[in-house]
Amino acid sequence: MKCNVAVVYMHDYLDGDLSREDTNELRVHLNGCPTCQSRFDSLERTDALVKALPIEKTPEDLGDRIMKSLPRKRSSARAWTSWFGRHPAVSAAAIFVVVMLSSFLSMWNQSRELSISGPDLSHVIIEGNKVIVPEGQKVVGDLTVTNGDVQVLGDIDGNLTVIDGELKPLASTAHIAGQIKTIDRAVDWFWYKVSSFFGTLTYGS
Repeated sequence: MKCNVAVVYMHDYLDGDLSREDTNELRVHLNGCPTCQSRFDSLERTDALVKALPIEKTPEDLGDRIMKSLPRKRSSARAWTSWFGRHPAVSAAAIFVVVMLSSFLSMWNQSRELSISGPDLSHVIIEGNKVIVPEGQKVVGDLTVTNGDVQVLGDIDGNLTVIDGELKPLASTAHIAGQIKTIDRAVDWFWYKVSSFFGTLTYGS
């Protein structure tokens, strides 16, 4: 598998659209390509952040605001239209950046309340803004904690992702079967969206 094909497979995998056979091919490629593995790790971390955020809608008046910001003179308008026609990729990228910046600003206006997600939360203890996996208890499946501190005393049979929070030092009784990911930079989210967009432009959907 070539790296450009692997990039497309990465995005399909994170979107849940990659078949089992293609997923196995991607894993084989990642095991032998450090560059693609590094890119995939970055996308996977940021994907967890994106999924933990509320879905933001593009402002309904965004199109009107963009059109009103264009020059009103007919000659200038024709020049702009001609320029956009000659540079469709740049035009699409410019609109994409406007939409992403709008979503980026909206993200920071969201509530900073604690959020926990995972298939098995029955043994998880919440004390204020702190999430605890007690000693002697096991959490089955991936655990994602947003805007909170995490202390693991027991077992997690899956991945642990901490977004905009702090992972306390693991106790001697703790065991995490999967990967530990900490995300505390908004730039990861923005980089994921930008790389996804330009990856699609470069390699196709």
